Amino acid sequence: MLQVAVITGGHHYNVPVFHQMFRALPGVDAYVQHLADFVASPPEVREGYDVLVFYTHLRGEVTDLGLAPGRNDTVRSVLESLGAPRPGIVVLHHSLLAFPGWSIWDEIVGLSDRSLAEYAHDEPIRCTIADPAHPICAGLSDWTLTDETYLMADAGGDNHILLTTDHPRSMRTLAWTRTFRQSRVFCLQPGDGQRAWGDERFRTLLAQGIHWCVQAGG
Repeated sequence: MLQVAVITGGHHYNVPVFHQMFRALPGVDAYVQHLADFVASPPEVREGYDVLVFYTHLRGEVTDLGLAPGRNDTVRSVLESLGAPRPGIVVLHHSLLAFPGWSIWDEIVGLSDRSLAEYAHDEPIRCTIADPAHPICAGLSDWTLTDETYLMADAGGDNHILLTTDHPRSMRTLAWTRTFRQSRVFCLQPGDGQRAWGDERFRTLLAQGIHWCVQAGG
C-alpha cells in the first residue's frame, strides 16, 4: 500500500467526495492535508511518503505555518527540496496554475507559460490515448470525460504525452509525464470535481499515475 500525501489549499472542493475517491483508489493510502500542514511536518515525515499529489491552488507563501521551534521551512524551500527518487510527484488539475512566477514550479510541471486564457466547466472532453503502451494508460481506450477545461499553453518539450484532446476550449495535452531531477512526475489537467472523480477511467488513470511515480528501489 502506497503512502500518499494529497496536498490541498487555495481552492474549494467537495471534501467528502474527494476523500471517497482517494479511498477507492487501489493500493493507495491517502493522507489529505493542507499545504501548510505538509510544510510544517518534520522533514522525515514529508520524505516518508511514496508519492505527493498536489491539489493546491495557492499562489505563494503561506503564513502562520505553526512550525516547531528552531524550524524555518517555507513553501518555497520545501518545493525546492523535492527531486529525490522518492517521493514521486503528481500534479492534479488546478495545481498546474499554483505558484505563478515561481520557476521551481514551472520546472516541476514542465510548463514555462502557465497563464490561463480561458476555462469552462462541465465540458464534454474527448480524451485520446496518445501512448497506449505506457503503464499509466494500461487498459484504457479513448473516452469522453465531463470536466473543466483549461485553455493555455501546451505541454511540449521534454514532456512525454499520454492523453490529448481536440476540444476547442482546452489545451491539447491533458496528461503527461516528465522527470524533475530524480523524481518521476505525472501531470493531469482534468480533475475539477465529482463528475470527473466518479469516472472510472479517470480514477484508473490517476491511480496508475500514482503507482508509476514510485520508482523501483526509490
